[in-house]
Amino acid sequence: MSMLARAARPSLARVVPAAGAAPAAARNMATLREIELRLKSVKNIEKITKSMKMIASTKLARAQRAMVAAKSYGIANMSIYEHSESEKTESEGKTKKLFIVVSSDRGLCGGIHSSVSKATRREVAKDLTDSKIVVLGDKSKAQLQRQLPGELALTFNQIGKDIPTFADGAVIADKIVKSGIEYDSVSLVYNKFVSAISYESHIVEVFSEEALKKSPGFRVYEMEDDVTRDLSEFALANAIYAALVEGHAAEQSSRRNAMDNATKNAGEMITSLTMQYNRGRQAVITNELIDIITGASGMQLARILLSENAY
Repeated sequence: MSMLARAARPSLARVVPAAGAAPAAARNMATLREIELRLKSVKNIEKITKSMKMIASTKLARAQRAMVAAKSYGIANMSIYEHSESEKTESEGKTKKLFIVVSSDRGLCGGIHSSVSKATRREVAKDLTDSKIVVLGDKSKAQLQRQLPGELALTFNQIGKDIPTFADGAVIADKIVKSGIEYDSVSLVYNKFVSAISYESHIVEVFSEEALKKSPGFRVYEMEDDVTRDLSEFALANAIYAALVEGHAAEQSSRRNAMDNATKNAGEMITSLTMQYNRGRQAVITNELIDIITGASGMQLARILLSENAY
């Protein structure tokens, strides 16, 4: 019997775990369960990002067509300034500058909102004037409100849900004019659409009513004040509309690229988790086979020893 005890003792030592410790198979199963749940979650995320990429691609095509149509409004503004030979007005003392930041309310599009916010902060920091900021969209509003809370004069939301129209630009320009904000010049900060994979922050100067009055092309005619005032407001609406449409196209391009990168990252994570899951599952199966083979060998040895002792 002593030989039987010595033969059975190693197999028992391998089977019985230490006191207070979970069995190795249970630990592996728990780990495999966690990997399986994470793999399922990443696959769901990949489906969402892939769908959002397809939607953004469709919207980008529409936004590019609208951007081409809206460029005629910006060309009309430049034509007025060129023919009237308008120039920036140099006021005595401290000038008042108005920044109109074109953003949107929607996220999941990379750093496109941070781009215009950073450009605005740079311009305000280097411009030694009395600056006021009008923000179109809640994303840049939240960023600029932390950095420049005293300069925010007016904000607009419900921006970016659909392709902007000239009516949207006209309403915004009308609100700015009627708000009583005093300014000598206007700078539009928006994202310029460079290509389907890139954009850059851009600043456009919009001439004020005073600049139009002092331009050589207008001084040769006798005009009422309402003419230059209406023309200045119309030029501001034109510029806002063109910036909104181009910024919308840049946003859709950035969102598509962001969702494409997210889909690729999810695919790489799925591959890594799948390999990890398969290795863990193979390790569990191998350990179970080792236990079965060890137990079978121990039982066979025990039967042999018992039969020898019987004789």
